[in-house]
Formats: sequence, C-alpha cells, structure tokens
Amino acid sequence: MDRFEAMSLFVAAAETGSLSAAGRHFGMPLATVSRKVSDLERHLNTRLLNRSTRRLTLTDAGQAYLAACRRILGEVGEAERAAAGEYSTPTGELIVTAPIVFGRLHVLPVVTGFLAAYPDVDIRLTFADRITQLIEEHIDLAIRIGQLPDSSLVAIRVGSIRRVVCASPAYLAERGTPKTPNDLAAHNCIAFEGLTSPATWTFAAGKTERAVPIRSRLRVNTAEAAIDAAIAGVGVTRVLSYQIAAAVRSGTLCPVLEAFEPQPWPVNLVHAGQGLLPVKLRAFLDFAAPRLKDRLAQATW
Repeated sequence: MDRFEAMSLFVAAAETGSLSAAGRHFGMPLATVSRKVSDLERHLNTRLLNRSTRRLTLTDAGQAYLAACRRILGEVGEAERAAAGEYSTPTGELIVTAPIVFGRLHVLPVVTGFLAAYPDVDIRLTFADRITQLIEEHIDLAIRIGQLPDSSLVAIRVGSIRRVVCASPAYLAERGTPKTPNDLAAHNCIAFEGLTSPATWTFAAGKTERAVPIRSRLRVNTAEAAIDAAIAGVGVTRVLSYQIAAAVRSGTLCPVLEAFEPQPWPVNLVHAGQGLLPVKLRAFLDFAAPRLKDRLAQATW
C-alpha cells in the first residue's frame, strides 16, 4: 500500500464528502479510491469514514487522523518544494484566485507583467465570485474584497472600493436625480444580484447602515449586465466603484447618493502564511501588492 497516496485520497474524500469527488480530483475510478481507502482502514484497524448513499462523514478516529494527515502531507509538500528549489529561487506553479470582474480588470494585467519578469514561474489564475478555501483547495493566494473574518490567514491590504449608485445622464435628466436614499422609491432600479438585494439597498446612517426599499425593474446576475443596462437608460443601479470608473470618466454614467454610501470595502491579498513562504509566492506578493495599490488608486474619479 502506498501510504502517502492513501492518506491523500482519504483527505480529499473527507474534505469533499465524496469518494467520487476524490477520484475525480486524482483521476482515479471510484472503485480504486474506495479500495485504497478501505485498505488504509484495514491497515489502521479502525473505521475512518461512515459511508452512506448521500454523504461521507468522519468517525471520531477519522477526525483525529485527518488532522494528522494534513500536517504530515503539508510537511512532505514543503520538503519537496524545498528540494525542488522553491525556497531559494522563484520557480514552479502559483495558484491564484480573484473575483471575476476585478480579476479581469486588475489582476490579469498584473499577472501578465509578473510572468514576463519571472519566466520560471507558471500561474494558474481562477476567477470566481465565491469565497475559496485556500488550504483545502490548495490555493496559494486569493484576492478578497470585503471584510475578512478572523482566521489564521495572512492579509495584505492593497486598497478599498466603494458601493456606488449610478445612472446614465439621460435617465437622470428624464426622471430627476435622487437626493436621498428614500427618493429611490420613485425610480426604476437595476439589481445586480451578486452584490445587492432586489428588494432593498443599504446606505450609511451615522455609524450604522439602514435598508431602503427599492423597485427592481430588472434583475441581472453580472455586474457587466447591470452597467450596460444603466448606460442604456433602464434605471439606477448599484455596483462597485472600480467597475464603473471608466464609464464615469467618459460621462456615460453619473454617480448619485455619494454622501450616503456605506463604508468602503477593503481589498486584500490573502494567503495561508504557514511555515516558510515559497520564494515564488513572496516574489508575487512583492510584485503584485504595489501595482494593485496603484491600480486601485487610479480606479476612481
């Protein structure tokens, strides 16, 4: 039995709750994964997983063994990276994730510059509007927008962004410019469901925030669609400041209700920060942080 392989399969099955998912991750048939995990349980003379038709769950022994496996596999991975030179020169693959629009507008240009400067480093860049699990998904670095929960992750702040209400000049000329959040009751609104509720938008109210009812004439699931609809004069929308910086500068959109904006959201580079950082990650942090700060500073009006 290949003990490290069996441990890796067990960890993947435990984290995904599925032997099938573990098999897909490692490119193995389900029957092979099931046999190897069963062999591991026989070797340990204990049951690690409770199997059902719906989901795997860990036994008490499995929970303790999972923590040990993560530690052992992590140490083996660090030893291999050290032997391969990842702690002496920038080399190897770096896995980075970022929100979709922010990633396309700001992270990708920084990544292309980094690749040109560091020819021995490859990058796998994933855009996703969800909170990724760095350790469980083997991600080296994530760009996060918003308040960060308390955790063991290391965060490097590179700026902040605002939640902005805006509309086209033609729409505002026809329907009037809202002066207070309550005025939105008389306006057509475009709800970007990835950021706002289709029923209420929140605004600053002293040191707190308050929800204001809106009427969503249009609901969309991407920021680009909300922005395009607002430019076309459909109504008022709320998006993030960097998403409309170019449109505001060109005069195709006008921000409104700026005095009532909620507190800005921070933008951070986040990594696990466990043990000695590979040089490839340190090099990327040193390269990306000042460039993203500059881009965010310029993405305003």
